[in-house]
Amino acid sequence: MPEIAVKNRIQSIDLLRGIVMLVMALDHCRDFLHIGNYIGQDPLDFETTTTQLFLTRWVTHFCAPVFVFLSGTSIFFMSQRKTKAELSRFLLTRGLWLILMEVTLINWGWAGNLSYGFIGLQVIWAIGISMVFCSGLIFLPARFMLGLGFLIVLGHNLLDPLDYLVTDDLQGFMWAVLHTSHWFKISPDFSFGVFYPFTPWLGLMICGYGLGQFYAPSVSAETRKRTLLYLGFGCILVFVALRTGNFYGDSSHWKHQATSVFTLLSFVDTSKYPPSLLYMLMTIGPALIFLALAENLKNALTKIVVVFGRVPFFYYILHLYLFHIMAVVYYLLLGNSLDGLHNENFGGFPDGFGIGLGWVYVAWLSGITLLYFPCRWYDGYKTRHPEKRLLSYL
Repeated sequence: MPEIAVKNRIQSIDLLRGIVMLVMALDHCRDFLHIGNYIGQDPLDFETTTTQLFLTRWVTHFCAPVFVFLSGTSIFFMSQRKTKAELSRFLLTRGLWLILMEVTLINWGWAGNLSYGFIGLQVIWAIGISMVFCSGLIFLPARFMLGLGFLIVLGHNLLDPLDYLVTDDLQGFMWAVLHTSHWFKISPDFSFGVFYPFTPWLGLMICGYGLGQFYAPSVSAETRKRTLLYLGFGCILVFVALRTGNFYGDSSHWKHQATSVFTLLSFVDTSKYPPSLLYMLMTIGPALIFLALAENLKNALTKIVVVFGRVPFFYYILHLYLFHIMAVVYYLLLGNSLDGLHNENFGGFPDGFGIGLGWVYVAWLSGITLLYFPCRWYDGYKTRHPEKRLLSYL
């Protein structure tokens, strides 16, 4: 995922980013290979899911908000060594570049077919367009900018009743881009999906910008740890309080289910499309606690995971194509031919294709093991060539 490089990198932030990136790969491996996706099984539908499948999908809810949040933190780090004009220019060009990558290289990686009739605005788009807006917002006083971020995160669910404005026209498209997810059928052969309306993600990125202040040299490690713990547990407590009574913060309320386990899972089944306040509290709270506790965590395993956190966008592109290729190879090993792929289903695979959930985990572990080596090489290359500024776009 995208990041802004910092001269003196903070290990705990790279570690957290690396962890959620590895978890993200599990979800995308499931997208391409799990048989449930090709028989219409929704992993979050309590009528058809299992506890294992639900948790496999649910745990990946932490990925996108942490990516976006830490992107904002990286913007703060860069602001400490660049002029506002330089930073603004970088954010504008980097943001536009990410949007271009979303609708081209990334979209092709998902579809596996240049003629596949859809374009989806997903997390890379959300980070890109948020960077474009931040390129102007950084000129505001810091307190005003942070106040705007908190206002968006805390208040954007007040706009939920207006989602009826989403219709298949320009007005509906603009509202979808701003606030709610929608799938637009442009023609019989082409669709356009807004999966990540950018306003709540922009608010979260700005809040991540505020996190960077706790890593200033004037803030002691003890103060930072204590503050992050207070904020993290505070987010969780507010989440529990609001969610318990279905008061505010998520239009999708939890309900009693057939079993107590499913009822608990319903409680944490918050809305990602668009990200609700409760979704962000549920995911960012534990992330802040992790940052507080992992600041001095260093061992052989963290050394490996940090590599993925240092080259997020490079990794994102590679993992998408790798898992799609793995799915195609498995399809061919079943005795099929490429002629059997079509444009009706995700990835072009036919109904009934795929493997069981256990084998998905095997494929995921195999994939991230393979990805470690090019990621380690690229991390080293970037470190050895700081003069190559274009590398900051990849």
